[in-house]
Amino acid sequence: MKKIILLFILLPFFANAQEDLLGELEKEKTKETDYTFATFKGTRLVNGHTIETKNAGSLEFIFQHRFGALDGGLYEMFGLDEAYVRLGLDYGITDNLSVSIGRNSADKIMDGYLKYKILKQSSGEKNMPFSITALGGAAYSISPKKDDEPEGFKSVDRLAYTGQLLIARKITSNLSLQLMPTFIHKNAVNKFAEKNDQIAIGFGGRLKVTKSVALTTEYYYRLDPPDNDLLASVGDEKRYNALGFGIDIETGGHVFQLVLTNTSSLTERTVITETNGDFFGGDIHLGFNVTRTFQLKKNK
Repeated sequence: MKKIILLFILLPFFANAQEDLLGELEKEKTKETDYTFATFKGTRLVNGHTIETKNAGSLEFIFQHRFGALDGGLYEMFGLDEAYVRLGLDYGITDNLSVSIGRNSADKIMDGYLKYKILKQSSGEKNMPFSITALGGAAYSISPKKDDEPEGFKSVDRLAYTGQLLIARKITSNLSLQLMPTFIHKNAVNKFAEKNDQIAIGFGGRLKVTKSVALTTEYYYRLDPPDNDLLASVGDEKRYNALGFGIDIETGGHVFQLVLTNTSSLTERTVITETNGDFFGGDIHLGFNVTRTFQLKKNK
């Protein structure tokens, strides 16, 4: 009888202890951080970059191809007779840091960049509404040839630099949006018509329509572009804001992107500041990006 009475006396204490333990477990559970992944499927949106970096130890081979303009007509087989190509390698030093090198046939440019993911979209203990990746790159133009250099032209004049912040949010499992403020510096320009420093704001997005297919778009708005009449007066081509649409198709280790865009160039400098096609005037280039990833180190 005494044991039963003692049990009834201690029962509330056991109940309180259990509630305290459950409360602590709940607190521990809420302290977990859930990070958003696969905001975009690949490292390229259309012509430009996404926030995605390569995993540590992974090497990505990227083959980018643009045909001539569709308005070239039957004589140019609607652009299929022309080809502009970039071959590149992207390597993940860490999960958040990538390095790349590439070669472009269109402008005979060697380019390279570093790409670092600063913040990751997350919820839980750490609530971050978007992801941010910083990109810094340089491009060296091999054209013109040494014998064709204008008077006073120096090797350093072949260089151009790019700085970008890629800010993205995965709105839903099917929709992702990205903002791309961009700064470009070119060492050599025709100062009568163009500035060395140029700023643009890029906008882009991805809409997943099936498990392996997504629609993408990308647009770069130049804040202070050169005047096209001035460019024409010095014998240069008119320039337009870069616009592109794409279809992403994932097939195992490959990502195939079919592209329609008004630029044939494949580096940030030329895409953003030197696009000479008017998309709505019919200067549309069909193209594609193909990537293949090789894991050189085992994932932890």
